[in-house]
Amino acid sequence: MRAVWIGVAASFFFASSFVLNRLMEVDGGYWIWSGALRYFFMVPLLGMLVLMRKELVPVWSELRRQPVQWLVWSTVGFGLFYAPLCASAMYAPAWLTAAGFQFTIVAGMLLSPLFFFTYKGSQGIVRQRGRIPRSALLIALIMLIGIGLMQLEQARAGAGSWQGIALILIAAIAYPLGNRKMMEVCDGRLNAFQRTLGMSIASLPFWVILSLFGFWQDGAPSGGQIGQSFLVALFSGVIATVLFFGATDQARSHPARLAAVEATQALEVVFTLLGEWILLGIMLTSIGMWSGMVLVVSGVIVNAWLSMRQPGASGTLRQRNRTKTRMLP
Repeated sequence: MRAVWIGVAASFFFASSFVLNRLMEVDGGYWIWSGALRYFFMVPLLGMLVLMRKELVPVWSELRRQPVQWLVWSTVGFGLFYAPLCASAMYAPAWLTAAGFQFTIVAGMLLSPLFFFTYKGSQGIVRQRGRIPRSALLIALIMLIGIGLMQLEQARAGAGSWQGIALILIAAIAYPLGNRKMMEVCDGRLNAFQRTLGMSIASLPFWVILSLFGFWQDGAPSGGQIGQSFLVALFSGVIATVLFFGATDQARSHPARLAAVEATQALEVVFTLLGEWILLGIMLTSIGMWSGMVLVVSGVIVNAWLSMRQPGASGTLRQRNRTKTRMLP
């Protein structure tokens, strides 16, 4: 249950990126700078944090051990996740982008059969192909219905577009895929702070190339966009990512619990709605909107409860540092 609460805290800080990206878009900021600046700030912020914890050397060792794996999957997990998410701010308000991104709940579950989960059970080492947890998937679909209710009024008003939907779907698939693959690559040798720093460093080539294109297209970013990007890097890039990776690390050996942690991201919609209400004065009075929020919150609670009732959950968690995940050929 602790991992689920950490996931809830992460969703609160993740919501800041949706709100601030929308603010930067409204103010005329280019989406490429919204994405690239976040990671340019994240590397020194996380670097200082890891250095103070005297945990920097293992990060370099892991990067040298499998440089191609780090480059590819960090680009997927950070680059192909955040760049499309920033671009989607051109087509929809922040809460609508956050709502569409919740497809990642289902995407993460559908990815489970691509991996083998190995853990130490009462009968010795058990190696099992990941399965799609049916009960958790049902709850996730109910949560998506709730998200759909929240989007209904906005969709009738003509907000959003197919380009925005496509970008959000790319981000929703890339994030859990990159995260889970990097858990496999690290195999428990790095903690959440170290893994986040390593992925940020390994994704820098992608962001450098993208920022060069952004400078050619739109010039340098404004001072306001730089400041807002720093806040996104701190709240969403550092605090939220470390919390979320820490939660998924705790649940990495149990597919149902991992699904429950990933499902907490649905609360980003609620937190984003509150953020836009406070900062942009957007008021939601529709019964459908509030009904959708109830379904989302209820889904998170029920999903977490169901995951705790899975047989052997506590045993696999106690062995999480000795588990191993492998992708199918």
